[in-house]
Amino acid sequence: MRVTFLGTAAARPTVGRNVSSLVVQREGDAMVFDCGEGTQRQMMRFGTGFSFREIFFTHLHADHFLGVIGLLRTLGLQGREEPMDLYTPRGTEPLLRQAVELGVERVPFEVRIRGLDHGEKVDHGAYEIAAFRTQHGGKSLGYAVVEHPRLGRFNAQKARDLGIPEGPLWGKLHHGQAVEVDGRTIAPEELVGEPRPGRKVVVSGDTRPCPTTREAAAGADLLVHEATFAQDEADRAVATGHSTARDAAELASAAAALRLALTHFSPRYADDPRVLEREARAVFPEALAAYDGLVIEVPYRSE
Repeated sequence: MRVTFLGTAAARPTVGRNVSSLVVQREGDAMVFDCGEGTQRQMMRFGTGFSFREIFFTHLHADHFLGVIGLLRTLGLQGREEPMDLYTPRGTEPLLRQAVELGVERVPFEVRIRGLDHGEKVDHGAYEIAAFRTQHGGKSLGYAVVEHPRLGRFNAQKARDLGIPEGPLWGKLHHGQAVEVDGRTIAPEELVGEPRPGRKVVVSGDTRPCPTTREAAAGADLLVHEATFAQDEADRAVATGHSTARDAAELASAAAALRLALTHFSPRYADDPRVLEREARAVFPEALAAYDGLVIEVPYRSE
């Protein structure tokens, strides 16, 4: 699983940072989270391509969704034919539809808009995208990309020792079916280990630290959490529905996440977010300040 940050600034772009967007890629699938203005150019700049089929909006503040107009137009001019699914907090669908219809002339593909609420999931077989409620005033969501548990390891050498011919019988055992070989019944438990956990990437969107984010991020391989301000601006963070770097770090620690990527920086920190990174690392050492173009690989955990 790979996460590419396309925009890490809050509210408005700066010389070095675009506004909010990132791409998660998983084994040929790609999905976009938020789509600030200029996102399509960032996709070209950082090589993520345009093969994604879904955009998930955390909320419909301008710096998180206005880029969808230019992006859809670009895709239309490139001749895209596959449908595009846009997911947004339930109740905000009319605003998103209005923006798409007013800002984009006819495109040669279907644009489908669906509202999501806390606890709802978009299932893709081997993984799902789960929406959870956040605290940013009005309607806002975060999203967790969660892989389902993987099959346990198959002991090929033991299978050979038991005289099980390599081929379909191995597959049946690996998928939990008992098989018969020379009159013997062999149970899958004899050859297959315990299920192995999949990976989890959590995107907070704009939010105050809150229990629903902590629950969604429990045990996450990567938590992407906004850190709009440093702790000396904690009052402003509360007033605007945002988090400080320390807030994000404390939540990552409470959730027992493995890594924390800070994003959504106020323009006052855009040129040098190291103050935010230091503040977070004092609480959660595996924290880093993201930047436009940063790519984070999310491997399976060592077993």
